[in-house]
Amino acid sequence: MSGTYLNLKPANRLRTSSPYFFHQLNEKIYRLQTTGVDVIRLDMGSPDLPPPPFIVEALKQNVSKPDLHGYAPYGGTQLYKKAAASYYKKRFSVQLDPQKEIIGLIGSKEGIFNLVQAVVNPKEWVLVPNPGYPVYQSSAMIAGARIYPIPLLERNRYLPDLEGIPKEVIRKTRMLWINYPNNPTGAVAEVSDFNYLVNFAQVNQLIIAHDAPYMDVAFDGYQPHSILQVDGAMNVAIEFYSLSKTYNMAGWRLGIAAGNPDLISYLGLYKTLVDSSSFIPLLSAGATALSYDQSWLKGRNNIYQERRNLIVDRLISLGFSPKIPKAGLYVWAGLPEGFSESFKFCEEILYKTGVSITPGVAFGEYGEGCVRISLCNSQDKIEEAFTRMGKYLS
Repeated sequence: MSGTYLNLKPANRLRTSSPYFFHQLNEKIYRLQTTGVDVIRLDMGSPDLPPPPFIVEALKQNVSKPDLHGYAPYGGTQLYKKAAASYYKKRFSVQLDPQKEIIGLIGSKEGIFNLVQAVVNPKEWVLVPNPGYPVYQSSAMIAGARIYPIPLLERNRYLPDLEGIPKEVIRKTRMLWINYPNNPTGAVAEVSDFNYLVNFAQVNQLIIAHDAPYMDVAFDGYQPHSILQVDGAMNVAIEFYSLSKTYNMAGWRLGIAAGNPDLISYLGLYKTLVDSSSFIPLLSAGATALSYDQSWLKGRNNIYQERRNLIVDRLISLGFSPKIPKAGLYVWAGLPEGFSESFKFCEEILYKTGVSITPGVAFGEYGEGCVRISLCNSQDKIEEAFTRMGKYLS
């Protein structure tokens, strides 16, 4: 059938959106690989280690059952939600109602995006950390909200400075995004910091959305906190937890939202309109992951800690200024002397050495001058990557 194509255009809300940075990066890397370039990836936080055998075995057992291939209940199975509640009780001494205060997600990214659509109105303000995970901003843009960037600065321990926000913005603010352990800076928040933020939210009648996928990836004996441990948090907060990072299950797309029952309800209602939950055997394996003895995480985190130490040492030797993270999957580092534009620097490194690292500016203007290095590759590959970069920078 021939004819002239219609002049089709996307909705205005999409026309103002840029493709996700890592989608664009994947395209570049794919093109390089097709020409024979051996690309070493130190960019994304996609765990290279597999899930432990007990999780894989749980999936195998459940996927073989003939009665588990239909639609799952919206928001996840009772087994999955009860396992999430048990996890919060054991890990943080936080008591949650699996029916009203927990919902299953198809990965936390989906929940983060959908929450904004469910609770933020056009023209309301959303306070977004900068540098920060790009989905906080893109979800607000799609919702027609106004975005107020909150600089995360080293002098403030990369915590949000809320004192300088104009009062007229605060009056019309619907939501504040926070993320600790932080991506990309690796900063952590203590209970006292969460207390301050919860009080700020209560006084100003706004929602705190805490993106917390790295609470079980920590080093040197440090134990990250949940905002739900704070008195009053359940009045104002919702927390997003991901099985991707904790259990090396990024491709399985399983997550949790927990917290204020009204926010859980609104997110759940929205999700009934846009998805049909996860595959039941995946949810069953996720429940096993959350319920199993968590002591194996210590050995896994020791591997990441060794990689962290190696990356920090190599960065220093090449003239970078790294921060030593207590938790998370990344090292945040200032560029060597003589370099200031992180995107340009990372492009040169990628095309000249075949090593992919993430420019700080991909996370916002306050990330300029820095790069983010992922811990998600073997020590051998990390050594090779820094050997390549060292030859280029020398």
